[in-house]
Amino acid sequence: MKRFSRIFFYLRDQKSRIVGYLVFNLLSIIFSLVSLAMLAPFLKLLFSNEPPLTVRPAVQWNSEGLMNQLKYGLSYLIIHYGYTQALIAICVSIILSILFKNLFLYLGFRMLIPLRNRIMTNFREDLYNKILVLPVSYFTDQRKGDMMSRMSNDMNEVEWSVVGALEGLIKDPLNIIIVLASLIFLSPGLSLVMLILLPVAGFILGKVSKSLKRQSNEAQEEQGLMLSILDETLGGLRVVKAFNAEKLMRDRFFGTNNRLNKLRIQMAFKRDLASPMSEFLGVMIFCCILLIGGYMVFNGKGLAPEAFITYLSLFYQIIQPAKSLSQAFYNMRRGAAAIDRVEEVLVAPVMVKESDNPRQLQTFGSRIEFKNVTFKYDDITILDNINLTIEKGKTVAFVGSSGAGKSTLADLVPRFHDATTGELLIDGVNIKEYSLLSLRDQMGIVTQEPILFNDTIAANISLGNPVANIAEIEQAARIANAHDFIMKKDENYQTNIGDRGSKLSGGERQRLTIARAVLKNPPILILDEATSSLDTESERLVQDAINKMMENRTSIVIAHRLSTIRHADEIIVLQKGKIVERGTHDTLIGQNGFYRKLVEMQEVK
Repeated sequence: MKRFSRIFFYLRDQKSRIVGYLVFNLLSIIFSLVSLAMLAPFLKLLFSNEPPLTVRPAVQWNSEGLMNQLKYGLSYLIIHYGYTQALIAICVSIILSILFKNLFLYLGFRMLIPLRNRIMTNFREDLYNKILVLPVSYFTDQRKGDMMSRMSNDMNEVEWSVVGALEGLIKDPLNIIIVLASLIFLSPGLSLVMLILLPVAGFILGKVSKSLKRQSNEAQEEQGLMLSILDETLGGLRVVKAFNAEKLMRDRFFGTNNRLNKLRIQMAFKRDLASPMSEFLGVMIFCCILLIGGYMVFNGKGLAPEAFITYLSLFYQIIQPAKSLSQAFYNMRRGAAAIDRVEEVLVAPVMVKESDNPRQLQTFGSRIEFKNVTFKYDDITILDNINLTIEKGKTVAFVGSSGAGKSTLADLVPRFHDATTGELLIDGVNIKEYSLLSLRDQMGIVTQEPILFNDTIAANISLGNPVANIAEIEQAARIANAHDFIMKKDENYQTNIGDRGSKLSGGERQRLTIARAVLKNPPILILDEATSSLDTESERLVQDAINKMMENRTSIVIAHRLSTIRHADEIIVLQKGKIVERGTHDTLIGQNGFYRKLVEMQEVK
């Protein structure tokens, strides 16, 4: 049950609903038993030659005493009101019992449904919140489709298999316990036989369901892989068609889909086996009890006929809850795999942690300092002993070949990662002492690939400043050379740009990301070369917007096109995670080193 601890954790503030559900179900079960207990003695008294009781029998706390008290009550009705009126009274009593039984059953559901949905709401919120706080590096090893599958398919599996089983796990054991207590009261000897046979049936059912969790885990993984393939196909459809890779992608998708189909069929076979198998075992136990109980009645072994009929009626009430309970355990086996997959994300370590009493970075005052900074990922050294100071208002560019550590070095500033060793300081204070919110509030980032959301142009620009008015949004768009093309759209700033900005050109998307950074108006800019994938005209417009944005700001530029950083105050040349050269453009050209080779290679191109 340890893997379900999170579900129980969410139940901690739902105690009143749980108590209400228990009470209403208890009352429902009691009224159900009342209606059944009244039938056997009344039918015997009504349709046999046995005379009504005229003297109230002594109270005895056993099955015979209970039956005698019921017979006396029925005899009183028959003597004073006649058989017809007594029958009407019994029918009304049964109808009222069933009415109250179902009324309390419904009230129980009124308690359960909000509880069930609150659990899943909290579960989804916790998973999404964890996704937001996990470091960027965590997602480099994860398929996006698999993460989506955990949020959608696995969560649905948890809802229907585990949370959906809560009803049975509360109501059915309660039902079984009460009925079982009634059966023991009616006949302890006969109940002993039943208590021996029931665990045997439970053991058989448990053996059948043992492999269900493993198959469910495999099915969820295949579901995640299938979503990943679909996401890759939609994102790269032009490339798929251009390289005639339709068959390759189709085979990958069909293969995964067929494996998922086989797993789901096997799971369904085992799941659907639970109910008929539990019913068959229940009927076998019922027949054993019928034989032994009949023998006890025929031979006068302490069990009256009416008590035996009542016993059989009550035992039948155990079969359905037992079936439901076995089905719930099957479902929980299947849902356990889904919980495990979600838990993998929820318990993943958050490497970038905020201090218990963080300082607030109100303004950026003087400098950013890297002191002996080393960063390792999976024991691979990405940055090695970096020492660097970036003064306020200066532009510093990082250049080097692919994999040199440029992006990682820039990502340390907003704490997308934390240095393995060494310190990163802002205004003389280790950035780990600042709150993440106040730290990142001082920064604006423009990435090489424009990251936009399926919303309006205005909403995308105001992402970092959601309280900005339309005039401020328009001013930011003008600085980013975006206002003119926006005004040509059908709905101007209220135009929806589609998934990832698919309704815009590359240059338009990039200018929106620049407008977003301008509107935030941060003192520190981090620019991952925003023009490297644009055509000449778009590059000129975007570069002009970047130049306007960089005025009077501290800028960290990751440069791919070296022509765009000629006027940087300092150029840092990285190679294999180390700083191999540093200086201005002219100084580095004069050194005739690695930087000059990079420049000459690009000029040749």
